[in-house]
Amino acid sequence: MPNHRCIGVLYGGESPERDVSLISGVHVARALKSLGLNVREVRIETLNDLVTQLDGVDRVLNCLHGGAGEDGTVQLLLDVMSIPYAGSGATACYRAMDKSVSKARFESLRIPTPAGHTLPEPERLEDFVDSIVGSFAFPLIVKPVDGGSTLGVRIVRDRDALRSACAALLAIRATPLVETFIPGRELTVGVLRMDGKDAALPVIEVRLSGDVFDYDAKYTEGVAEFLSPAPLDPAAARVVQETALNAHDALGCSGYSRVDIRLADDGTPYVLEVNTLPGMTPMSDLPRAARVAGLSYVECVQAMLQTTSDHTGTQ
Repeated sequence: MPNHRCIGVLYGGESPERDVSLISGVHVARALKSLGLNVREVRIETLNDLVTQLDGVDRVLNCLHGGAGEDGTVQLLLDVMSIPYAGSGATACYRAMDKSVSKARFESLRIPTPAGHTLPEPERLEDFVDSIVGSFAFPLIVKPVDGGSTLGVRIVRDRDALRSACAALLAIRATPLVETFIPGRELTVGVLRMDGKDAALPVIEVRLSGDVFDYDAKYTEGVAEFLSPAPLDPAAARVVQETALNAHDALGCSGYSRVDIRLADDGTPYVLEVNTLPGMTPMSDLPRAARVAGLSYVECVQAMLQTTSDHTGTQ
């Protein structure tokens, strides 16, 4: 890629994942600059800041985690502006961000995923809780249907805790998704395009002091132990990687992603979610897995940048 081209690194934004985005964006921009590329750091507060700051930008590497940055909105805007960007297109980002949509797609393709239901309307909370209690056994997982970075994820063990967790999400205008809790091992698999093909990186296992890999565990040093690569026998690791890549493909993702998986005690890998814009902090799992595969942080970012296309059929 010619050095005179201007690469815009988007970060900041107004989603609950802003703090992570700020760290990701700074490190990604630094990595690209170390390659001698012409980089503009596009730090935004709201989407209102975006269009004017993209003037003169030839292509984009998006580090806006969560919200409009990851749900297809920014991707669609870039498509309209005919600015190529790295990673997945608008439709894939929408599918991945809305866990009810991605779950339905996994189920239709027989990709294992925990059974779950989404609250249809806020005013039906009591009926929803009664329905869940009548259909599922505790413990259960409650999470926002369209959130990331495991923000707002709770494990609940009785009806009162279930109702409280759902009400807490409604209070911040988030739609609750309730899922079966899968006892087992917490795994994550990065997907990255290498040699022209999206491929699953080595599996990482996250060992926790508690039951849930929440925001603090993900981004606070020492709260969780990351085993890179995961101590799995080769056959089990291949099954997990194949499941992750199938989930990535099922949503139409391209270039890179991170797939979170719960490995049940019977060996079944249940897909929890696919993240189309995974964190790129020094503690994040995609660059961690890339290191196991022999790629430095800078080489990982370079591989991400090389996935740039305009998602409309022209390069």
